[in-house]
Amino acid sequence: SEEYIELLKGDMPQNSDLFEGINTTWSRIKGGKAIGEILYAVEENFDFKNPSRHLPELVKAYQLLQKVEDEHWKSLKSEELKNIIMACAGLYLEASANSSSTTPGSTASIQIEALNRSSQNILLKKVEIVGAEAVLNPNKLLVDNQKENLDVNFKVSENIMYSSPYWLNETGTLGTYAVNDQTLIGKPETPSAFLARFVLEINGSEIAIEKPVIHRFSKPDKGEVYEPFAVLPQVTSKIDEKVLIFASGSPKDVQVTVTAGKDNVSGSVSLNHPSGWTVSPSSIPVSIANKGQGISVSFTVTPPSTESEGTISSIITIGNQTFGKELVEINYDHIPKQSILLPSEAKVVRMDIKKSGEHIAYIMGAGDVVPESLEQIGYQVHLVDPNDIQMGSLDKYDAVVMGIRAYNVVESLKYKQPILFDYVEKGGTMIVQYNTSGRWASQFENIAPYDITLSRDRVTDENAEVSIISPKNALVNYPNTIKKTDFDGWVQERGLYFPSAWSSEFTPVLSMGDEGEPTTEGSLLVAPYGEGHYIYTGLSFFRELPAGVSGAYKLFANMLSIGKSEVKKESNVKG
Repeated sequence: SEEYIELLKGDMPQNSDLFEGINTTWSRIKGGKAIGEILYAVEENFDFKNPSRHLPELVKAYQLLQKVEDEHWKSLKSEELKNIIMACAGLYLEASANSSSTTPGSTASIQIEALNRSSQNILLKKVEIVGAEAVLNPNKLLVDNQKENLDVNFKVSENIMYSSPYWLNETGTLGTYAVNDQTLIGKPETPSAFLARFVLEINGSEIAIEKPVIHRFSKPDKGEVYEPFAVLPQVTSKIDEKVLIFASGSPKDVQVTVTAGKDNVSGSVSLNHPSGWTVSPSSIPVSIANKGQGISVSFTVTPPSTESEGTISSIITIGNQTFGKELVEINYDHIPKQSILLPSEAKVVRMDIKKSGEHIAYIMGAGDVVPESLEQIGYQVHLVDPNDIQMGSLDKYDAVVMGIRAYNVVESLKYKQPILFDYVEKGGTMIVQYNTSGRWASQFENIAPYDITLSRDRVTDENAEVSIISPKNALVNYPNTIKKTDFDGWVQERGLYFPSAWSSEFTPVLSMGDEGEPTTEGSLLVAPYGEGHYIYTGLSFFRELPAGVSGAYKLFANMLSIGKSEVKKESNVKG
């Protein structure tokens, strides 16, 4: 098929210039014509062998630009022109801290470096650290290719803001961020806490150039590495598990890692907790000698006897100050290092959940944390290598669960289907989580013991209406009664890649659909096979279980318990 563009308004260009009739020259700005004449001449006659020869004209253009009344263009073009001047002069300016971070109230040490790689006379008049009360007045001529180094120390303000993405400083709502300072909106990064402002005199004109303070260091395998210079708390903490599931009234040990942001940190750690929960001990003293060092402490958290959900948060007290942030560092070669400060907290869920069976074989697909989630409610999960599956080797397990997209990424599974179906036929339970239909190949036509057709059907609204269309089915009755409220609090979506057609042996259990879309009944299908059961589900358990959604846990426990009345496997099972 052909595609074309239809002109709706305006006149067709008379030539190939898309901007025909639109003035994009300097003359469109009041006072810009003279600037343009200088810059166009430099561009036309640019000396690639000696770019610094053009500095006098570029500086003259910069002086004229400062007289332009239009603040938008003056600000924008001044920065661009200063970068051109620096490039033509071979001018290198840097302010590097002796460490990657500092803390409020600490002393920071900065090394200033200035290098002129041209024969033009450039005077370094002053260096000011913006964001701190620190000024140097070297008033030194930067001689061609002779590096000028200066050192400056300053005390960081006690009230300075921490370095963290500005859109995460306030608590937002679902899908949106809250930003109080509207001038930050649209900036890709939070502005640097400290800037080095170099005041230069070039060809008789004073030009100020600002550079963010960074941290530069060398690594044997990477050479010189540049990182932003961050302001961080003197201590941070992290609750090791972000979601803690209590399937009974038994207590759990909760590990908290405390990390020092400076040398010689001493204080105490405590856990804030919801009403009805208890934490022991009430606080634990900590003392850390070296910046960057972390220590781990353990609290015992006991849930209430009834169902409850809330948040625990770790608080560190040092003198009359409290600190409750977790530091997350995102550090890849292709982006600047990001220091993110988030509340140091974890979700705690006390759920009244029943289950049958104990030992679960889990065959990992593309990767998920469902096994760890199931272990939190008392299952013993054994990761099984598909290549180790032999006839009868799965019989010791109460259920076999396929990880997400297992049939998309584990090629050997196509040879193991007869063994898996034999396991089900002899009384086992097999649960297959979603696979992507777009990558479905003919060798996987026997993913189920009966006909089933995968599709791209999905329900993207996590709050979409869910109906139980097989209310007498065991999956919604045993051992936990599933109600509509069990679909409250789901995250991101209901599910994806639901089957669109299936044989009569399957029973659809649920119906759901996004607003304005047809409902689908393929999210949860169950079929008897021999003495066992086969279940296919596109429900997003891989998202809901790690998020601590109690209804999802109950439904998954029912899936694992189908056809069972009690724990029936030996406790010495090994995967």
